[in-house]
Amino acid sequence: MEKSCTLLVHFDKGTPALANEIKEALEGNDVQAKVEALKKAIMLLLNGETIPQLFITIIRYVLPSEDHTIQKLLLLYFEIIEKTDSKGKVLHEMILICQTLLNNLNHANEYIRGVTLRFLCRLKETEVIEPLIPTVLSNLEHRNPFVRRNAILAVMSIYKLPQGEQMMDNAPDLIEKVLATEQDSAAKRNAFLMLFTCAQDKAVNYLFTHIDRIIDWGEQLQMVVLELIRKVCRAKRGEKGKYIKIIISLLNAPSAAVIYECAGTLVSLSSAPTAIRAAANTYCQLLLSQSDNNVKLIVLDRLNELKSSHREIMVEMIMDVLRALSSPNLDIRRKTIDIALELITTRNIDEVVLMLKKEVVKTQSGELEKNGEYRQMLVQAIHSCAIKFPEVASTVVHLLMDFLGDTNVASALDVIVFVREIIETNPKLRVSIITRLLDTFYQIRAARVCSCALWIIGEYCLSLSEVESGLSIIKQHLGELPFYTASEEGEGQDQHHHSKNVQQPALATVSSRRPAVLADGTYATQSAALETAMSPPTLVQGSLSSSMGNLRSLLLGGDFFLGAVVACTLTKLVLRLEEVQSSKAEVNKASSQAVLIMAAMLQLGKSSALAHAIDNDSYDRIILCIRLLCNTGDEVRKIWLQSCRQSFVKMLADKQFRETEEIKAKAQVLNAQPDDLIDFYHLKSRKGMSQLELEDEVQDDLKRATGEFMKDNEDANKLNRILQLTGFSDPVYAEAYVTVHHYDIVLDVTVINRTKSTLQNLCLELATMGDLKLVERPQNYTLAPESIKNIRANIKVSSTETGVIFGNIVYETSNVLERNVVVLNDIHIDIMDYISPATCADVAFRTMWAEFEWENKVAVNTVIQDEKEFMNHIIKSTNMKCLTPLSALEGDCGYLAANLYAKSIFGEDALVNVSIEKQAEGKLSGYIRIRSKTQGIALSLGDKITVKQKGGSV
Repeated sequence: MEKSCTLLVHFDKGTPALANEIKEALEGNDVQAKVEALKKAIMLLLNGETIPQLFITIIRYVLPSEDHTIQKLLLLYFEIIEKTDSKGKVLHEMILICQTLLNNLNHANEYIRGVTLRFLCRLKETEVIEPLIPTVLSNLEHRNPFVRRNAILAVMSIYKLPQGEQMMDNAPDLIEKVLATEQDSAAKRNAFLMLFTCAQDKAVNYLFTHIDRIIDWGEQLQMVVLELIRKVCRAKRGEKGKYIKIIISLLNAPSAAVIYECAGTLVSLSSAPTAIRAAANTYCQLLLSQSDNNVKLIVLDRLNELKSSHREIMVEMIMDVLRALSSPNLDIRRKTIDIALELITTRNIDEVVLMLKKEVVKTQSGELEKNGEYRQMLVQAIHSCAIKFPEVASTVVHLLMDFLGDTNVASALDVIVFVREIIETNPKLRVSIITRLLDTFYQIRAARVCSCALWIIGEYCLSLSEVESGLSIIKQHLGELPFYTASEEGEGQDQHHHSKNVQQPALATVSSRRPAVLADGTYATQSAALETAMSPPTLVQGSLSSSMGNLRSLLLGGDFFLGAVVACTLTKLVLRLEEVQSSKAEVNKASSQAVLIMAAMLQLGKSSALAHAIDNDSYDRIILCIRLLCNTGDEVRKIWLQSCRQSFVKMLADKQFRETEEIKAKAQVLNAQPDDLIDFYHLKSRKGMSQLELEDEVQDDLKRATGEFMKDNEDANKLNRILQLTGFSDPVYAEAYVTVHHYDIVLDVTVINRTKSTLQNLCLELATMGDLKLVERPQNYTLAPESIKNIRANIKVSSTETGVIFGNIVYETSNVLERNVVVLNDIHIDIMDYISPATCADVAFRTMWAEFEWENKVAVNTVIQDEKEFMNHIIKSTNMKCLTPLSALEGDCGYLAANLYAKSIFGEDALVNVSIEKQAEGKLSGYIRIRSKTQGIALSLGDKITVKQKGGSV
């Protein structure tokens, strides 16, 4: 008979208690010392020590004690000690325990009776139990409910033993009588559980006899009823109609746990719209009534599952789901928004957007710490709604533009990206958006938000008034020129010195003489002003104004990328002014002022006033803008005023195409076989069937017709996961079926004795390498000749890393006393079991790529000669998602670069960049770069790619 499974319990042996010390304490009269000694003995036993000399001492000196703590510890001690010898026979010493257990079962104290009855539930030795059976049965009628409920559990445990039916053949009848008269709710639950487990027909009969009073039963009993219904309906699907009525009646139970289980049972048993709607309503009620955040997250997971399989019904519940936004927890809000976004239709879009707008307004109160993050989530949700349903954009875009100056930069950036997309996809809103953007430009404080806003101004200011307003706003926020004041000595330096510090092409572009107003209010020609601005001066610290515009403050902070964006925006506005303005003088004035601003930025960038000089890219960009304003051609004008927006339109189209492709990929294509049976419910007899049962029949037929009941070759997949651990010629053959769950690995090891002799003390000894931990102590088994034993081992996983499990099987034979060892093959736990494909935004990917510190670089070495074929092979081998859109991978240019992304079950991110080139001889070369936050993913994924990339085509 199998021993009970014992977990490894940590016990500090830094100062080990010797058996003699424990023995002395047990023999003394101090009750507290006995308690401590008994605890130490139990802990040593749990950690694998054997202290056989203590048994008689405990029987003589501890067993007679009346102390309740000692009595409870004694039962723990009796539970874990060895009760059988190597041949499986009960030890003779166990007869000493029988009389004590009998006395305890007749004890006047109800507590001692109850804990002893509970101990019997874990006792498996029939020789010890059999003399106690009459006393156990007599306790079924005890006056105290604590004794009765434990007596019922003891009867159930004894009845379930291999010889239990012979020892207690009338147990179900006795429990049925107890159930009929019992008043205590816990005892009734235990009695019903006993009937449910050992005599299911009697439990069903009792259920339907008292069907009218189910709603008044206790919570525990109702939970067992639901468990019974699930078991019966799985075995007899044709009878589920009458059971579903019981479940629906229990939806009105006062207990939240019961109605949660009812909803889950309804979904598992029925696909009828009435049942699914009732379950969804129940989940929504729980979402609002329960205050525990973990409960809310679990309920949201259930709603998400319903959304996947019954979207049409969940669409009706979208507003009820959105009410969960009242919770301050960000995880709950995020999950709620994710569910709602997939349930939006033309009928509910207005309500949803109105709800989101109200939530955005609430975030302005500033009462909560994470209002910024929540606002960012809401902005992204509204953005998604406006892209799917452009007609709602007009109701939200102006509200969101109030947050362009948000202290949360990510939120403000989401707003400006949303505005940029809406202004292109909704031409009717262009004028109002531009007007509002120019009005609120002063609020912007983040450089990235400012850059995007300037791009919008440069691209979409089309009328004369808009162009003039755009130029005015930019000049206003840049402030007075120059950006710092030069010393007189610097101003008097000659032209020759100036030519050494500024590139000659720049001078050539500004050699025309045009009137301009200098910073001190005097007039000068354009060339003189430029030379003055570009002469190397000495910074006067006091000249910086404390009240400067946002653009000026960012430029003086050294952000010259923003300076290049300002230059490009000014250039576009001046070029467009030439198209819409008839006055040449106005155009020349605007052009000269723009060139002066750019020259001042170059002067600032080349000076020693800032910690770092202007970067070459920004410098070249500003110089290009100056040249363009001084000598404009039609082709260049077309590129600046048209091609840029065309590229943006193409980017939006690619984004839309990618989202459509992802939706198609998620859709499951289910096919039914030609000869599958289809039942037509119209031709069936409807006599006595409720509306819910009729709906269920329809749904079952539809599922059968579309192939939803088909299994995905589960048996074949199981066969692929069986690993042979020993050779066919070994005396003991072993093979393992490996199941990888989220945080643990289960090994189902089948051990076969291939010899003609009995193997004694057979033990499966395992060890691990990597972040894997064994959680159970190995047990000894006796294996008869040519018999089979199934052994289960549990291993905990603590990180995403490739691990190795190794070990051996040790056994003894009756003929030879020495132990024999069979070494097992290693079991490699694949990292692919822990990671799954995922998606993330390009911005998030680039951010993580810059932040993650672990990188593994793998050189491409493969026999595959087609770059796309190799790419697909890597995606399949690594179980990752390709973030690069298919449109970007089209064509045949000999180069391919793509980003892959996956997420582990522990929430870790895995980033991969594939860059390959086709050589002249047809061979592929390049690198695969892996980045992650942890070393385990980077190394393990790199090893996986190294092994798999040499394979043939997919």
